[in-house]
Amino acid sequence: MTVAASLARTAGFAALFVLATVAGRMTVLDATSLSLVWPAAGVAVLWFCAQRESPAMWVDVLSLAVITVFVNTATGATFAQAAVFVVSNLLQVWVFVALVVRWRPDLWTLGPAGGLRRLRDLWVMLVGAFAAAATGAAVGPTAMWLITGRYSVITTAVWMARNIAGVLLVGIIGLCLARVAVRSTRSAAPSTWRKVEYLAVSVCSVLAYVVAFGRDESLPVAATLISLTVWAASRLSTTYVALHTGAVATIAVLFTLHGQGPFAVVPAHAGRALLVQLFVVIVVVVGLALALGRDEREQLLAELAEEKEQAARRAQLTRAIIDSMADGVSVVDSTGRVSLRNPAAVHLLGGRISPGEVALNSAHYGVFHLDGTPLSAEELPYLRVLAGESVDDLDLLVRNDGVPDGRVVQVRATAVPEPDGGRSAVLVYHDVTAERRQRDELASFAGVVAHDLLNPLSAVDGWSDAAHEALRDAPTAPAVEQARSALVRVLRASSRMRGLINDLLAYTTARDGSIAPVAVDLTAVVADIAAARTDAAVAAVEPVPLFGYGALEPLQADRVLLRQLLDNLIGNAIKYTAPDVVPEITLTTTRRGGEVTLSVTDNGIGIPAGQHERIFGSFHRAHVDTGYTGTGLGLAICKRIVERHGGTITAADNPAGGSRFTLTLPAALDLDYAPPAQRAGDASQVPGR
Repeated sequence: MTVAASLARTAGFAALFVLATVAGRMTVLDATSLSLVWPAAGVAVLWFCAQRESPAMWVDVLSLAVITVFVNTATGATFAQAAVFVVSNLLQVWVFVALVVRWRPDLWTLGPAGGLRRLRDLWVMLVGAFAAAATGAAVGPTAMWLITGRYSVITTAVWMARNIAGVLLVGIIGLCLARVAVRSTRSAAPSTWRKVEYLAVSVCSVLAYVVAFGRDESLPVAATLISLTVWAASRLSTTYVALHTGAVATIAVLFTLHGQGPFAVVPAHAGRALLVQLFVVIVVVVGLALALGRDEREQLLAELAEEKEQAARRAQLTRAIIDSMADGVSVVDSTGRVSLRNPAAVHLLGGRISPGEVALNSAHYGVFHLDGTPLSAEELPYLRVLAGESVDDLDLLVRNDGVPDGRVVQVRATAVPEPDGGRSAVLVYHDVTAERRQRDELASFAGVVAHDLLNPLSAVDGWSDAAHEALRDAPTAPAVEQARSALVRVLRASSRMRGLINDLLAYTTARDGSIAPVAVDLTAVVADIAAARTDAAVAAVEPVPLFGYGALEPLQADRVLLRQLLDNLIGNAIKYTAPDVVPEITLTTTRRGGEVTLSVTDNGIGIPAGQHERIFGSFHRAHVDTGYTGTGLGLAICKRIVERHGGTITAADNPAGGSRFTLTLPAALDLDYAPPAQRAGDASQVPGR
């Protein structure tokens, strides 16, 4: 805010304050210099709330003080009394501004969040007005007592009541008029019938108050007049309610001061003024409470309608997206009712839909296992999910009248909560027929090629061995030694090629072969592998590896693939050991719920830095230049086997030297779980140690 704009505001509010102060001084009681009404209190709080960020606030303070002294002394007050009024007014304004701006900082702004908008705003105004008036009443009447030597409780009560009424009435009217001025260009004009209702309320209110307060005899009708305020607050705008209360309050105060109306029975001016001020406060609070409560309800209903419309648009967009998906999507609730199904789901199931939107058995849809056996009721994906199982990438065969040649569909099912506490199953169907056919063809091709390659490779090995035997008894000569060296290279290359072919076949099996998880005694599998590796080392006159393992947790896994997994890891640990170092392999397990963590630790040469994740890639060899042979498929096979069982595998360095592989695999389902007992003597079972 610029200084010029601030001074212009100061001039405008100062003019209003002059008028309000003069109007209040015209209601001074005889010989008391106490005004019965004080609209200047409301103008003052409007003034200083609007100017609270003014760069020239001192001008506003000085203007209020000068106007208060001038008007009060000009209307019969002494300079001392005027000085008391200045101090009291400034303290009152400061308390109100400090409290209200702290509790509701946007109340005095003209932005979207400003102005009286909620019922809470009225209570903030009321509490702020009461606290401010109490501060003024604590200073003003006390100082007047010191000046005049007279103190009256009723005078103090009138001081408080008039200031509360002035702050509430004028402050609220000012806020409402400011909002109307800002929104006038955006507000829709009321309808004709609403204009008639405005006119009817206005005419009825004026007539009723004039009749009730304009009679010399007092009638007990003040309470009934509030019904007009209730009418206005229930039907008409909040700004009109504020103006309506201001108008009827003015009528009530003017007639009461002249000894007319329901409160004229009180002989004392102070008591009569106190009653009418309390009546004004009640009318203001009742009218604004009803009007603001109605505005809040209408705002909430409008927001609810907008949210409902947005939700409908989002639902429509979501449905359009789902309907446009190439993958099928269907939702089955806890009662078996199909609550959603997109066109792709109908197409993938060969056009078979559920009659009555109730999911039926697999025979109705023509859904089978890949081997052609039908699914039992317990194997239906949505029932498995609702029973708490996990269904991920389940391949099923769909064959019915709509798909006579059959279609392979991959199903993924997920459970989602329902509002009533139940669960629904969300099923996603993906057509993998072409992928499956290509994969099967590729696997078949790889198997045939590998098989066909092994035949000539066997012939190469056989003839190479025969040639090597024939040259064994040949006399030593340079040509013979060269032939023997060439045959050794041929046999070595043949061995590498055989290993590569075997690894390719193993990788294909690990990737594409079906798995049959059963409960497997991991301790027995490890013991069998350890015995085989020990025998092989003894036969090859190599260092016999040392194996350390206790009672290992049983697993739910494919027995063949699990053995291949462990054999690969143990074989790597033995192979990648420094010369003249006895390989040591330790295996431990821990179980948590339905998952077992298996740790395989060795004392080998370790994994080069930065390659702990890359070693699981196909054909990746971490030790290319160290003389260790291999195809780079061993750990890729391990990773694929673990992932097909729904687990994970990671590699890390062994702090004591070597490597540590950590695997997570499913725990056995049909074996009772008990913590593994440590075997007597040592924490390790060491075949051959």
